[in-house]
Amino acid sequence: MSVTEMFTYIQGFLSADQDIREDIRKVVQVLEQTAREILTVLQSVHQPTGFKDIPSKCLKARELFCTVRNHTGELKTKFPAEQYYRYHEHWRFVLQRLAFLAAFVVYLESESLVTREEVAKILAIEVDREKGFHLDVEDYLAGVLILASELSRLAVNSVTAGDYGRPLRISNFINELDSGFRLLNLKNDPLRKRYDGLKYDVKKIEEVVYDLSIRGLAKEQETGGE
Repeated sequence: MSVTEMFTYIQGFLSADQDIREDIRKVVQVLEQTAREILTVLQSVHQPTGFKDIPSKCLKARELFCTVRNHTGELKTKFPAEQYYRYHEHWRFVLQRLAFLAAFVVYLESESLVTREEVAKILAIEVDREKGFHLDVEDYLAGVLILASELSRLAVNSVTAGDYGRPLRISNFINELDSGFRLLNLKNDPLRKRYDGLKYDVKKIEEVVYDLSIRGLAKEQETGGE
């Protein structure tokens, strides 16, 4: 093979790779748009009247996840399954965002932590990397950490809406989450930085709970709950 032939071959390889990346970007852009739509729906729970409409908001978000599943199904066809991590950078952030949104929906519905398997099912992707397009464990964890930040905001807005019991439950949930992350030896720098943010979320929620306690609202809520 001559030098010219070699570089012609290389150019063909580069062009094919660029075509794949462009196809991936187009699908990812649609996924990002749908993620924004889901976030818009769920953000309304932060409004004073939004707490009454949580079930309907979650239902609407679930409906939009049907669109997400269609697009993840399309995304799977745009690259060779064994080259997942070659192109991972293109969908990493939107998958983390979608993992967060799935976690937020499940929390609003049941006040529990969504599993990685549940998120994968909601997104119609795999858990095991051997099966191709999957939810990387670090993308799942990043989504969970975004959830913690969102819940710290929800704790503050719950007080504004007069729901004094919710911050106490959020506090318990976030403390359990923090304890779980402390068991992990995080090597991923971006993920570790996100985890550092969890400490501020814990502190922010503790301040909300403390404020409720000194005002006697937490005790009043517990009494009312009994």
